[in-house]
Amino acid sequence: MSAPDFAGLAAIAPARLEYWLRDRYFDARTDISSSGVENYTLGDLRELAGVDLADLAALPFRDSPSTGAAPLREAIARHIGVPDPERVAVGHGSSESMFLALSALIRPGDEVVTVRPAYQSLWSIAEALGARLVEWPLDGDADFAPDLDRLAGLLTERTRAVVVNFPHNPTGVTLDETGFRRLLDLVDRHGCHLFWDGASTMLTYEAPPLPDPTTLIERCVSFGTLSKAYGLPGLRLGWTVAPPALIDDMVRLRDYLTLSTSPLSEAIATAVLENADAVLAPQLRRARLGRGVLAAWLADNADLFACALPAGGVVALPRVRGVADVEPHCEALLAEHGVLVVPGSCFDHPDRMRIGFGCDTAVLERGLGVLAHTFRDVVTGSGAHPERGTS
Repeated sequence: MSAPDFAGLAAIAPARLEYWLRDRYFDARTDISSSGVENYTLGDLRELAGVDLADLAALPFRDSPSTGAAPLREAIARHIGVPDPERVAVGHGSSESMFLALSALIRPGDEVVTVRPAYQSLWSIAEALGARLVEWPLDGDADFAPDLDRLAGLLTERTRAVVVNFPHNPTGVTLDETGFRRLLDLVDRHGCHLFWDGASTMLTYEAPPLPDPTTLIERCVSFGTLSKAYGLPGLRLGWTVAPPALIDDMVRLRDYLTLSTSPLSEAIATAVLENADAVLAPQLRRARLGRGVLAAWLADNADLFACALPAGGVVALPRVRGVADVEPHCEALLAEHGVLVVPGSCFDHPDRMRIGFGCDTAVLERGLGVLAHTFRDVVTGSGAHPERGTS
């Protein structure tokens, strides 16, 4: 495989979500914006995963192997059910892994089908690499339910890859087993690649997590991370599962970037994944509680917000009735009340906002209370600012 053309990467589109959160994230007093769960401390991991501080103290800070230390790759493979750890490569979160994999595979002129709305990396990287993007839109009027018939109509002989994330960020929808199998069959029959962002795989409520699709079809690349369900975004630890040849090409690119991940992060991550059930259990309980709080809030404020209850992940994307653009009101929420949410303009749905419900329930209840009070004033007119986007 020849080296990718990086000429377009300098003009990559600004990451709207990251721009929104970059400074606001640190200013918020009540953060209900996150797509992850409550953050663990090192002390929590000592208790839940048996992380031994004496072992960490003796750890030499030498470079790790380019694809990650063998014990970590083996732990990842066992945890997600991949039989061959040689198909696993460790990265700085799933973001680096996704960047490397797309850069290694996509060429100018390739046709890439991307789910929309979506976390921006799923489409901006391919676009900057010169791909022709074909959107697979999830219809907000149908509660963003994935329409596999619509996807089938988008695939052609020119399709190089299909890029998706389920459970879906920012809406919380996911595929049932039938839809999942049909997606894999569509991609497999067309001979294109599936890029599967499984960041929230373990966060499901009404059905068990979907299996890693790399175990079911050959032309598939999947991504995972400890940032979302595990509450460890600061570890910056994720992974790719891919054919070995693609991993080789990713390593060749990585030699010019980060070279490897930290042995300290890898040691902690290995302990976490070897004790994954114990680490995940409190987070799943918290997520279920948060989902219940969100459900009650949506029911109590159905005249203000329209949203289906998420089937996976810890985010929802409710529409604010009668408000065309919520962004100015999101700015006011932070400035006046210290409450942080993400305006839907970050996902091309300006009449919506992303709410995260994986945080502490007291924080969630406080933030949702402010949202309801603020938008009730806006929608009923007492706090409306037509020039700011109310309609």
